Amino acid sequence: MSMAIKNLLVLAVLLSVLGVSVANPKGLDLNYYKNRCPDAEAIVRRVTIQYVSRQTSLAAALLRVHFHDCFVRGCDGSVLLKSPNKDAERDAIPNLSLRGYEVVDAAKSALEKKCPGVVSCADVLALVARDAVLVINGPWWPVPLGRRDGRISKKSEVNLPSPFAGIAALKKNFFDKGLNTKDLVVLSGAHTIGISNCGLINSRIYNFTGKGDFDPSMNPSYVRALKKRCKPTDFRTSVEMDPGSVKKFDSHYFNIVAQKKGLFTSDSTLLEDPETKGYIDTQVATAGSSFNKDFSESMVKLGSVEVLTGNKGEIRRKCAFVN
Repeated sequence: MSMAIKNLLVLAVLLSVLGVSVANPKGLDLNYYKNRCPDAEAIVRRVTIQYVSRQTSLAAALLRVHFHDCFVRGCDGSVLLKSPNKDAERDAIPNLSLRGYEVVDAAKSALEKKCPGVVSCADVLALVARDAVLVINGPWWPVPLGRRDGRISKKSEVNLPSPFAGIAALKKNFFDKGLNTKDLVVLSGAHTIGISNCGLINSRIYNFTGKGDFDPSMNPSYVRALKKRCKPTDFRTSVEMDPGSVKKFDSHYFNIVAQKKGLFTSDSTLLEDPETKGYIDTQVATAGSSFNKDFSESMVKLGSVEVLTGNKGEIRRKCAFVN
C-alpha cells in the first residue's frame, strides 16, 4: 500500500473520530453498524481506494451514480438493480453512461465475507461515493447509515434533473426531493470533476434555435473552442465540464460558469437566479472559501432523500439483484 493511500486511511479515521456535526436524518445513524459490522466503513474505504487510486475518473462516476440513485425512489440502491427485460433504472437513457458499478459490487462482496446480510447496497453506494471523492483530495462528509435496499427499479420512473433544463425546472426537481436552491448550486459544483460528450452539447453550439446558431448565453470564445473539439457529426468525443481543472475537486467550476463557459444549459442557467448567481459570485470572489463545507452539508442532505429504514426494503445479498 502506497504512503498516499495510508495517509488517506489515517485521515478518514481521524475525521471519523473528530466527528462533524450532523443530525441523524430520517432514522439514519452514524454508528449504525458499530455492533453489527464494526469494520464496515473501513472495508468499503479500502476497496474504494484500491479502485479509484488506479483510475481517478471513477470519483466523478461514483458520485454521479449516488446522485442518480437518490433522485429516483430515494437513496435505496435501486439504480444498481439489473433487469432481464432492460426496464430497470440503469436502462434509462440518462443512466446508460453510468459506470463504477464494479466498485460497489467489490465492496459489497468484501462485506458479505465479513458480515453477511448486514450492510445494505444503498449504504455501500453512499460510502463509496464519499470515499471516492476523498481519494482525489476532495471534501469529506459524515455518512449516517442504516438505509435499506429497495426492491423496485423502473426505467419509466427515471426523472432526473436535465442538462437541458432551465433554473425553474431545476429548482422544482430539487425542491421535490427536499433540497433547496443552495443545494442545487452547491451540488452543481460536482461538475468540477465531470466529463460529458459532444452529443449532449451539439445543438447548443451548432443549431440552438434551428437556424445554425449557438446559445447566446455562452461565451463566444468558449463556443469556438468547443467546435474545435466537437465537429457537427461528432457525438462521442469527451468534453471536460471544468476545463483545465477536471482532475481536481475545487471551486474552479464556479469561475467557469461566471465566465459564461458552463457546458450545459443547467450550468449556465445558474446565473439567472439571484440566489444561485450570488453563491457563484461569492465563491469566485473568495476562491471557494466555503465550497468544501457547503458541499459536505449538501451531500449529507442528498444522502437522506426518501431513505428506507427499519423494516422497509431489504438487505440485498448482491447489489444487482433482489433477494
